[in-house]
Amino acid sequence: MIWTRLAGLSALVFAAATAAAQPPAPAPTTAVLVNLTIKQDVDRAQVMKVMPDEVRATVKLYLDGKIQQWYSRSDGRGVMFILNSATVADAKAVMEQLPLSKASLTVLEFTPISPLTPLRMLLTPAPGSESERR
Repeated sequence: MIWTRLAGLSALVFAAATAAAQPPAPAPTTAVLVNLTIKQDVDRAQVMKVMPDEVRATVKLYLDGKIQQWYSRSDGRGVMFILNSATVADAKAVMEQLPLSKASLTVLEFTPISPLTPLRMLLTPAPGSESERR
């Protein structure tokens, strides 16, 4: 009987050590952060000529649910978008349809983002907790 308990305890310790050694699964991309800046060599008059169409197209993307949020950069150098996209490729396809992009006036930087992975630790029971014993 003691050997059965020791074997069970050994298996439990091994399983816990193995689980702790494995990195957590990566969180899925749920949005893409896009940094849009105007190319340095572009004349401001060129940009202003396209802006009315750019604003209308941006509002349409927002109303269609493709843009979750957008902000002006505090330094005045462009805008930041958070797109409802699961991949950078999808986000690029959305941004390339905007008039400023079509006119080759922008520089776009894409960063895939996901839920904060360490928060998953809050969902695992603490060692010795009541929910762990179940």
